[in-house]
This record gives sequence, structure tokens and C-alpha cells, in this order.
Amino acid sequence: MNGTSGGVPSPCVSVCRMDARSGWCEGCLRTLAEIAAWSVMDDDAKRAVWQVLAQRREALAAAGGGAR
Repeated sequence: MNGTSGGVPSPCVSVCRMDARSGWCEGCLRTLAEIAAWSVMDDDAKRAVWQVLAQRREALAAAGGGAR
């Protein structure tokens, strides 16, 4: 987790490649829309993204894609 803005750290891990199938960044699992909006999101919205990211990691792990 790199950087902080408003107290909620960014999930960016400096591995910035978009997966064509899922539409998620291979590093942080955010969508392009989530990445683009991050700097203007309030803390509640950022925490909501973190919750979605946890669900995406679990889904990937269950599908055999490994946990990030």
C-alpha cells in the first residue's frame, strides 16, 4: 500500500498492468475507474474500494488465480 490521502492508503503496489479479461489492475485489483477516481474520493469511498478489493482477492484465490 503506497501513499496516503485523507488517511486511507492507496492500494497501489506499483504493478500497473490491466488484465483484459477482468478489467482489474494486476497489481492492486482496481478498475480504471477506481484508479482514476481515487484522488478525489472521500475516505468512506476509499474504504468501500478496499472492501471490494478484498472480495476480488478472495474470488481470484478461489478460482486458482492466487491471492494478491
